[in-house]
Amino acid sequence: MINADGSGETRLTNNSANDLFPVWSPDGKRIAFISDRDGNSEIYVMNADGSGQARLTNTPEYDTKPTWSSDGTWIAFSSHRDGNFEIYVMNADGSGQTRLTNHPADDVEPAWQP
Repeated sequence: MINADGSGETRLTNNSANDLFPVWSPDGKRIAFISDRDGNSEIYVMNADGSGQARLTNTPEYDTKPTWSSDGTWIAFSSHRDGNFEIYVMNADGSGQTRLTNHPADDVEPAWQP
């Protein structure tokens, strides 16, 4: 945890890839983020201490902007897997990936309503 004076930083990932857009799960136990460590942008999760890093998506296209549902059981995200950005949702373990939007405009940065 970072203190108000900036001390207490902890590095959670350690690789030469870009690890970006971290978002905390509602219970504060996990973090979803994107990484290009496997060649392109995919969605990953890890425990709050950086352990247990796991890839949730595996497509040849760009997956980005994960966001947790308020109960922590779902993650919404944007993906370019169908030729343009569409909104998808999946279970917090990466299963059940389902496209929610389907039109020619780019759909990005999903958000959950309480």
